[in-house]
Amino acid sequence: MPNDPTADQRFFQSTTRDFLTDTVPIGTVRALGDSGTGFDRDWWQRGCELGWTSMLIPESLGGGTVSGYAMTELGLVAEELGRAVAPGPFVTTNAVLAGLVPVADRFAETLTAVQSGETVVAWAVYEPNRGFEALSGTVTGTRAEPNGDGYRLTGVKDRVEAGDQADLFLVTAESERGPIQLLVRADAPGVTVTPAWTLDLVRRTAQVSFENVEVAADAVVGVGAEAADSIRTQALTAAVLTATETVGATGPAFDSTLEWLTDRYTFGRPLASYQALKHRMADNKTWLEACKATVAAAAAAWDEDAAGAAETVSIAKSFAGAKATVIAQDCVQLHGGIGVTWEHDLHLYLRRVTLGRTLYGTPEEHRRHITDLLDTAAA
Repeated sequence: MPNDPTADQRFFQSTTRDFLTDTVPIGTVRALGDSGTGFDRDWWQRGCELGWTSMLIPESLGGGTVSGYAMTELGLVAEELGRAVAPGPFVTTNAVLAGLVPVADRFAETLTAVQSGETVVAWAVYEPNRGFEALSGTVTGTRAEPNGDGYRLTGVKDRVEAGDQADLFLVTAESERGPIQLLVRADAPGVTVTPAWTLDLVRRTAQVSFENVEVAADAVVGVGAEAADSIRTQALTAAVLTATETVGATGPAFDSTLEWLTDRYTFGRPLASYQALKHRMADNKTWLEACKATVAAAAAAWDEDAAGAAETVSIAKSFAGAKATVIAQDCVQLHGGIGVTWEHDLHLYLRRVTLGRTLYGTPEEHRRHITDLLDTAAA
């Protein structure tokens, strides 16, 4: 990811990997999980200094890419975050940035604060007991009613990634003018944040309630068709990055299993010498390489035309989400009893992969999205 990175891209990726290795080794990830803290704010700001939040922001506002391919280069970071099962609001932050950049002239100060890591932002898009509707650019449930020059926001959002540590929410709601997106501060009157249990130890979510929250007119990011287009782009951004992170987490699970099969002996032979196990690992390797190829293609398609990348992105998210969990589960089984112990690191990767399967569209939701796109094209 990508298949043939430039020298600058390789340096960017290796710098990210070294930083993660030094600052959030597996022991630190476990400690963060035990403490109930998703991530350290100072650590996140250091990651932002490496460019994790700069790729989608125009150079005129202090952003910019390494080689001109924003999503491909964000994918390099996502892959390393998955490999390290690292914390941080990387996906949700860049999803929000994808929505703010088209109106950057009105939110330059906010973009600067988010880029530096001074402000932690989260996308509040999921409705309780509902799927990922953002793929279609719509949302139902949370309402924004006119209130003078601004709006009054009422509703509940759940599965808000990094919601318990966010300073600012980009809330997707419905209004009399269609879909609407608004920036709401976490400390605004009427906002209640409740941390939620998440399978992943450090990639945490929260439920956020809005009870008659007053939102000023200058906090409206978009409404109507403009908001619908932005929501779709944000959905594709989050899907690509989550799929890439999922694949990144699957790699170490596969590698550690291959090493285990080679080192572990039974009846005087290494486990890797048994034909049945060879076949299983060959299948896993084939699927893993296919996952890497599909997410790389999705990132490239986004870079070429974000709005036109919907089908390719949904292919990647559905395939990687489905196959990565199969690979990770099989790695657990191939480890035998030790694979299901808390002390072994394998479950950390399985947790990241399993959460990545469901966030920002399950494989089933993305397959339905592909069907809808094909039906629309045929019509």
